Amino acid sequence: MGKPILFNTGNYQYLAERVVAVGQFEQGVVQVKEFSDGERYQRIVSDIEGEDVVVIGGTISDSDTLELYDLASALVSYGCNSIKLVVPYYGYSTMERAVEPQEIVTAKTRARLLSSIPRSVRGNRIYLFDLHTEGIPHYFENELHPVHIYCKKIVIDAAREFGGDHFILASTDAGRAKWVESLANDMGVNAAFVLKRRTQGDETEITAINADVIDKNVVIYDDMIRSGGSIIHAAEAYKNAGANKIFVITTHGLFINKGLDKMRNSGLIEKVICADTHPNCLLGDNGFLEVRSVASLIVDHI
Repeated sequence: MGKPILFNTGNYQYLAERVVAVGQFEQGVVQVKEFSDGERYQRIVSDIEGEDVVVIGGTISDSDTLELYDLASALVSYGCNSIKLVVPYYGYSTMERAVEPQEIVTAKTRARLLSSIPRSVRGNRIYLFDLHTEGIPHYFENELHPVHIYCKKIVIDAAREFGGDHFILASTDAGRAKWVESLANDMGVNAAFVLKRRTQGDETEITAINADVIDKNVVIYDDMIRSGGSIIHAAEAYKNAGANKIFVITTHGLFINKGLDKMRNSGLIEKVICADTHPNCLLGDNGFLEVRSVASLIVDHI
């Protein structure tokens, strides 16, 4: 056996190229095309029998999830020695648990799907990054071994770079406060979070901030940014409380519904820094968005 062979789903070609650039991998080749009815055709061109393989693919949509499942299943069926699934963004955190009776926990059903990939000779592993909920790894079954990787170094390096000597590490709400407080302790800075109360339906209002932010730079960390609404509301609260400059760090930048534009146009945020775990990180925005790659982190763990 030579170098591990690295494959990727279509939307993660950019990250596979970055991993190959910093690690010792052979780039796997898959022929992909689409039939007129929308059905996907895939053919593994590389010789993978007896080889160790790695597949990079985030579950950013059901189509992407099935592409990952089909490719991984075929790699095992055609005789790979071991398979490691690198899922930079596990995209079912919204439905990670049931709240109402008989709700479908999609995070669990998708985990079961990936758990049904046939077992390779040396076993299967799945690598997950900065999960929104700690319990998700327990949804994987059979002999698919989950590994939760934290992007702490990326977050800490960015916070120190932009926050300055004396900054506040902040969260958008008390729900993320524990993780932010842990990061703040590692950096030797104070943590802050906003207190909210629900007014009606999905609407909330900010009632207080738990820390003094007057004349201090505030770095807001959230593991995932969808539309940016929560970030903007938190930034407004910190600014109204006397904060100086506000920076935002996230691992998973989805930026749906023009979320990046909304944050920039708010006039509250100096810069957004995100990891490249989601393809929407490629939406670079004239210096407002800065992307840090998880490629070295992937190489270190696999």
